[in-house]
Amino acid sequence: MSDEDYSLAAFERTEFTDPDGRWTRPVYKRGSGPAVIVIHEMPGMHPLVLRFAARIAAAGMTVYCPVLFGKAGAAIKPLAAIGTMFRGICIRREFSVWATDRSSPIVNWLKALAREAHADCGGRGVGAVGMCFTGGFALAMMTEPAVVAPVLSQPSLPLAIGPGGKHRGQFIDASPAEIACARKRMEDEDLTMMGLRFFGDATVPDARFAYLKEQLGPRFEAVELDPKDAAPNPLMASPHSVLTIHLNDDDPEGPTKRAEQRVIAFFKARTSPP
Repeated sequence: MSDEDYSLAAFERTEFTDPDGRWTRPVYKRGSGPAVIVIHEMPGMHPLVLRFAARIAAAGMTVYCPVLFGKAGAAIKPLAAIGTMFRGICIRREFSVWATDRSSPIVNWLKALAREAHADCGGRGVGAVGMCFTGGFALAMMTEPAVVAPVLSQPSLPLAIGPGGKHRGQFIDASPAEIACARKRMEDEDLTMMGLRFFGDATVPDARFAYLKEQLGPRFEAVELDPKDAAPNPLMASPHSVLTIHLNDDDPEGPTKRAEQRVIAFFKARTSPP
């Protein structure tokens, strides 16, 4: 694929409003086949998120990329990223940044999008991946029956920084009821969930993945990578973004590329018609 394949021009722009009419958000769509929702990371839906989305579409699926914050398609710039992060953490009511016992309100909008995507695209269900700030959203989305292939990439909420950060780092941004629903569905429907992170990532503490393993058992598949295998990036020196910024595209047989391919294969296997 060329760089043009990763631009917004290669995607169809639509808008989606949830049935309650609470929020309307742009959604960029591409491909055909069963649906996968790619929920972008902080600071926005930058070109490397679009690159990952394009690869899902190339594998025979319809990818939906909702815009939750930031400027769609914009390259990461440090000052703009800081502003987006401040607004997301301190201002916007769609997100529960500090809570250890509930998901973010925007998850209800994402579940409604999943229902519509499944109705439009068919297949066995919908895949969903959250990244960083949105990393835990796919877990909470499992209260929507259409979601059958959840992926948590470097789930960073609730934030494990500041006073009480060590305590918050032991949990994920989902309620006990949402976790129980995911656990029951995985048992009843023979589903699994993937989680990805780099070892030593302070935003995704060891305790958080230990909590997910404890709560979800062997149906939670943890993909934990050595930071030395991350692609270097001057904008973010510490390895964090498994599927985007720190994906080492120059090593097609390397651990980060294998992780990317594993996620795409997971979506394909779970969402395709039997």
